[in-house]
Amino acid sequence: MKKDDAYYLGKIVKKYGIKGELLAKIDTDEPENYENIDTIFLDIQGNLVPYFLNKSTLHKSTTLRLDFEDVNNLEDAESLIGKEIYMPLKDLPELTGNKFYFHEVIGFDAIDKNKGDIGKIIKVNDQSPQVYFVIEDEKKHEILIPLSDKIIEKVDRKNKQIIFNTPEGLIEIYTS
Repeated sequence: MKKDDAYYLGKIVKKYGIKGELLAKIDTDEPENYENIDTIFLDIQGNLVPYFLNKSTLHKSTTLRLDFEDVNNLEDAESLIGKEIYMPLKDLPELTGNKFYFHEVIGFDAIDKNKGDIGKIIKVNDQSPQVYFVIEDEKKHEILIPLSDKIIEKVDRKNKQIIFNTPEGLIEIYTS
């Protein structure tokens, strides 16, 4: 599987017990969806490699306890710590309304309700306390718009657009 066909779920963070089980920190709003999965894909030197599980259970709210089929000792488990976990995009449930997956809106047109076309969404940055859209306008300015229900008017999947109602002056901060 290629990374373009997968989504990032989380990362293996440490060993659990002495039989080779591992704990993974997962990045999801619905961790219970990942109990009892039987296969995950790990990023091994840039390639997504399938790993089969005897079982997966929630350890804490966003931690998954993984019991791998072929990892039966601490040495083998140690080699997987820090590996990123991916899952097939086709397994994601379809979202409707104004809910969306970050990867889904990359390339969408960003339209302001009052100002019109802003540019293309090139990224959703979730690596800071405030999640925000990175939008590139026709003059290659980067415009940052916070991901907020108060600002997002509509997610239009059919036309590949997100309609925003941005606060006065926000866009001009980046384009002036």
